[in-house]
Amino acid sequence: MSKVPLTVVGAELLRQELHRLKTVERPSVINAISEARAQGDLSENAEYEAAKERQSFVEGRIVELEFKLGSAQVIDPKTLSTDGRVVFGTTVVMEDVSNGDVVTYQIVGEDEADIKHRKISISSPIARALIGKVEGDIAEVQAPGGVREYEVVEVQYL
Repeated sequence: MSKVPLTVVGAELLRQELHRLKTVERPSVINAISEARAQGDLSENAEYEAAKERQSFVEGRIVELEFKLGSAQVIDPKTLSTDGRVVFGTTVVMEDVSNGDVVTYQIVGEDEADIKHRKISISSPIARALIGKVEGDIAEVQAPGGVREYEVVEVQYL
């Protein structure tokens, strides 16, 4: 079984979601199914069908989260000996060489990626180009509009 890389925060968020699904969502769905069954004929009971569909989703997500957490490799960049290099979990401040725009991204696992929160997947083109770089290096990223160059301004191990 291959390991799924997760940051410490990402693993904790998945654990919290799993706990919520098991302790809040699952009992709620079971209760909804019981109430719908009490209404009589199940063949034309929309509430029953909706509750069964919700139960299927909740149980599927529980299985998915248990698998991900079971195969997770939790990585804390603060504990790694990296000599200032960009690695999984680091936050990178970089400057677009062509226009001077400065952006900051944290490199995270697939499940944690959220561009709105400046978290990019380890498998994204930008992250792949940044891995192994140090401050002052230029990373060339193959973008849909062509190759873009970014200078690594700062590497943070938060």
